[in-house]
This record gives sequence, structure tokens and C-alpha cells, in this order.
Amino acid sequence: MKINENLSYSVNAVKAILGSDDVIFFDFLVGDNNATAVYIDSITDKETMGLELIAPLRKANPDFSVKKLAKCINLSSVTIKQTINECCDEILTGKTVVLLDGKIKAISVDLKKFEVRAISEPPTGLSIKGPRNGFNESIKSNLSLVRRYIKSTDLKVENFQIGRYTKTDVSLVYISTIANDNLVQKIRKKLEKIDIDGIPDSSYIAKILNERKTSLFKQTGSTERPDVLMERLLEGRVGILVDGSPFVITLPYLMLEDLQASEDYYVSTYRANLVRSLRIIAILFSIFLPGAFVAVQLFHLQLIPLNFLLTIVNSIKEIPLSPSVEMFFVLMIFEILNETSVRMPKYVGMALAVVGALVLGETAVNAGIVSTPAILIMALSGISIYAIPELVETTSVLRLICLIISGSLGAYGIVLFIAFIACYLCSMDNYGVPYFAPYAPLIANDLQDGVYMNNVIGMQYRPKSIGSKNERRQRFSK
Repeated sequence: MKINENLSYSVNAVKAILGSDDVIFFDFLVGDNNATAVYIDSITDKETMGLELIAPLRKANPDFSVKKLAKCINLSSVTIKQTINECCDEILTGKTVVLLDGKIKAISVDLKKFEVRAISEPPTGLSIKGPRNGFNESIKSNLSLVRRYIKSTDLKVENFQIGRYTKTDVSLVYISTIANDNLVQKIRKKLEKIDIDGIPDSSYIAKILNERKTSLFKQTGSTERPDVLMERLLEGRVGILVDGSPFVITLPYLMLEDLQASEDYYVSTYRANLVRSLRIIAILFSIFLPGAFVAVQLFHLQLIPLNFLLTIVNSIKEIPLSPSVEMFFVLMIFEILNETSVRMPKYVGMALAVVGALVLGETAVNAGIVSTPAILIMALSGISIYAIPELVETTSVLRLICLIISGSLGAYGIVLFIAFIACYLCSMDNYGVPYFAPYAPLIANDLQDGVYMNNVIGMQYRPKSIGSKNERRQRFSK
């Protein structure tokens, strides 16, 4: 629908489409002619609107064309719209539209003002050394942090609006001289094809971008830290920022990404390698320790040292449950305590977790429902699972599957389970990149930053598994 010269007709057309009480129609004069500014009350900076939009237009010559009137506004984000539908779309995104009597065009000015959380240290990925700033829910703030870290003309930002109702701003960021063109093109096409009601969080985009929709394992990286995003962009990855979410998606994703914490690159190499080894041990404990304990109790008692075996026998002799049912029962208790502590209010949740773990665990042991070793094993597994917080969702499910298999088949079942996982991970790829790189297939260059981390000075080449255009990362003259 075209904008009509009759101001009342245009205003009524906008009211008919929007029809909401928080859409404000402010009447004022441009010289001697009538004009109406249309905006959403809750997301508009009304002070700036009065000083930088209304005041200059009131002093302008009403005989000027719309293009000349737009130049009277001392703001950079001024555009001209020709249809009512375009004006309504602009208003819904938080912009202010000025309809002018006697003109068949309207002026759109970006005067959005959202209440956003201040830039602060992210609650996830905390580090003793390194930057303390993190992304928040404003995509503009997040893009400013990216620009702050990467001051290069090669940093490219492509903007999209996704969601039929939410029209959420989504930005694709990459370094054009490093990122693979085919990777960027593939992700761009997927973003353009998304047709959904709304995007409340970046996790929606992540699920849509997954190539294996039913896989248990993560297929997209995520971070709240701008320094981590910078490092991944410099390796040839692509970042996806979503308005309203502090988590930035990165692609392609390698399984070893979550093993690498940002602090590893800020501390000594020896400390970083020690911590990475501990993370691997912890994740193995979290998945296999409960299942292995049950398998040994049911099928392989000869593997337990005699003194420890006597302790176990004394602790379980009056327990009415079988080892597998007992461990499953303890696992369910820990999962329920974890969920309630997360969902309850902060301080109540902390008290509930401590009291529940101590009182419930002690009472269950004294009542003879579960044994002390079962509580100890599950406690070790529960603590270890948070050594890599990004993998908690996957490892918690794997732990339950391993427990069921070990209770049925013993150690043979665990071996088969490990073999199946290894084969599955080695067969996966993520946007053309081997999921288990650099170990399957073996890529010698990328071993410099795998489980073992080389000194930063020794990492002269970017990961070849990602397929970046520019392989050289740094040069050092002797």
C-alpha cells in the first residue's frame, strides 16, 4: 500500500495494521504543515527524538522534498520509505517513522533504546587470567566487542532478520581472508532459508544449523567470551550472533574445542597440558565410573583388590537392591537434586543442594537403601561431569546409557559401548571438517593444539582441518 498525500489516510492505514496501545502517534508541525511521528513507546529514545528529530523538522521549510527534509535531521540512520507496509516494519523494529502531509514518502529514523545488561564477566568460562568482559543480550554491544578485538577491514558482518513474528536480528561474522568461502556460503544459505515463527535464543539457530538433527553430540560451538570468538575467527571459523542471546555460535565445531579453555593460552604450557589431562580423566570418570563399578560388582569381582572387596561386601550385605538398581537409584537422586537446585531461587537452591545431598544421602545409607561406596562413586562422577560444562548434556545421557549396558553385559558391554562411540565420532563430519580431528584422520600439523598444547610461539600454522584460506598464522625471524 502506497503512502497517501492525505496525512489522515496514511495514519489510519498504519493504525489499522498495527492496532496496539503502545504505538504512539505524535502530531507536530513542519513549518505550517501537519506531520505525525509514529513509534513504540517502550523501545524509543524519546529525548533524542525530541532534540534530534522533532526540533529540526519544526524549523524546516515545509516546501522541501522529503529527501531534503531528511537531511535536516542530524542523525546517521535516516532512510526514506515509500509504502505503508515498509513503515510498519520499521516501527516494529523500534524505529520512528514520520508521516508528512502532502508527501507520498515517509522518513524513518533509528531511535531504538533497549534496556540491556551491562558488559560484565560471563558466568560461564571464568578464568583467573585473561579478559573479564563478556557478551550480553544486545547484538550491537556484542558486535562492538568483536570490532574492538579485530580491527581489520577483512572482518565482514552480514545481517539477517529471522522469524516471521520476532524479526530477530542475526549477524554472520567472519574474516574474509581466512574463512573458507564454501563454508561461509553454505552457512549463509542455511540462514536465508530459515522459516520459523521466532528466535528467542541462539540455541534455536544452532539446532537448525546442525547437519545431523538426531545426534546426541554437539555440532555447534558456543561462547560468551569475545576473546574466544576472536581466536576461533582467526582460525577460520564463522561466528553467528543473535540479538537477545549472550551466546555466540561458532562453526565448524570440533569435539576437542570444549577441551580447550581460554585460560590455557594465558598460563604456562605445562600448566595448560596438566589441566587438559585432568579434564579428560574427569570426563572419563563421569561417563564410565558408575557403570564400571556396577559391572565389577556383578560380573568381575576378581578384579577388585581383596581389602576393597571386603569393604564393599560389608557395606552391601544388607542392601535390598541389586548393584545396578542401587546405582540407578542414586543417579536419579543426584539428577533430581541438580535440577531442583538450578530451578529454585538462587539462595534456596544452594541450601537445597547442600542439605539434600548431606541429609538425604546420610539418611539413605543409615536406612540401608544404598551403600556408602555407591554414594562415593556417584559423587565422584557428579563432580567430574562439570569439568567440561559445555558437555554436561551429552555426558549425562552417556553415563545413563553406560550404566544400563554395564548392568546387563558387564565389562564386555562397556568395551562395545566405547567402540561404538569411537566409530561414530570418527565417522562424523561437521560442515566438511572431521568431527574428531586431528586424531581421526590424523593431521600432524593440528596436533600442536590437541590434547597436548604446544607453546604459542610454536603454533605458526592455523588448523588444517578447518580448511582456512590462509594457513600461515605467524612468522618468527631468527
